[in-house]
Amino acid sequence: MKISVIGAGNVGATCANVIAHGNFAKEVVLLDIKEGLSEGKALDMWEASPVNYYSTRITGVTNDYSATAGAAVTIITSGIPRRPGMSRDDLIGTNAGIVKSVTENVIKHSPDTIIIVVANPLDVMSYCAYLTAQTASNKVFGMAGILDTARYRSFLALELGVSPKDIQAVLMGGHGDTMVPLPRYTTVAGIPITELVSEERLNAIVQRTKKGGGELVKLMGTSAWYAPGAAAAQMAETIVKDEKRIFPCCTWLTGEYGLKDIYLGVPVVLGANGIEKVLELDLNDDEKALLYQSADAVKGVMKVLDDMKLF
Repeated sequence: MKISVIGAGNVGATCANVIAHGNFAKEVVLLDIKEGLSEGKALDMWEASPVNYYSTRITGVTNDYSATAGAAVTIITSGIPRRPGMSRDDLIGTNAGIVKSVTENVIKHSPDTIIIVVANPLDVMSYCAYLTAQTASNKVFGMAGILDTARYRSFLALELGVSPKDIQAVLMGGHGDTMVPLPRYTTVAGIPITELVSEERLNAIVQRTKKGGGELVKLMGTSAWYAPGAAAAQMAETIVKDEKRIFPCCTWLTGEYGLKDIYLGVPVVLGANGIEKVLELDLNDDEKALLYQSADAVKGVMKVLDDMKLF
């Protein structure tokens, strides 16, 4: 089983490394446009295999998409990172061109591959990849909700002084300030979060989650990579193993939640066929209002891509 990771920057390299350590793929191909970067990082990871006991072969290539041929899963991390003062929307002009070119090359060599998009702005880049790939929508989707939910759960673990392993949560909407964490669907070892955390503190944690990406950009001067890379790797593992796990993913909606023709984060069943089912939760009026507000924001960014007339 081959997995391709396009982009050997911080996120792509982290993703490839997590996949290798997971030992669930026969080969990982790491591709970048910068000469020697992917080759060097792939070699470094392979040299760690005797220490960390994994057999996944990691190959680095410079802009050679023929090496990715036959990949079951392709993870697209290519694009410029978000910088201080730069919104996700600011990224669209440059990254749309990059994602379009990458997707064309990926599909040329692996027409049946399942594509996981990590490039930002996430929702609209998933849309860009879908328009380019011209394949079934269940095979092109974005990594967002897993990362955002992970941040939410990690903050709750700090608040409660418990293991993040015991915290389960659902988060919906766009990847950005309009995301919709759902406290009503958040539990700690089966206990509703509202019984453990005050409304005031819970609201503060929700707001921190919404600004989670920006918080890291402010601290480091660039976007995060450990958590995003690990989240994309987890999606790849779920697909390769056909685990049919329930994750929040950025997927193409065709009427679910009263929304259609939009890429938006919702809970799905993820398996060997990609998005195997969209789960429709019984949202209350307040939750629906927040979801529709988020959808409007995402549609606005999608319109920017449409107006670029790339397709």
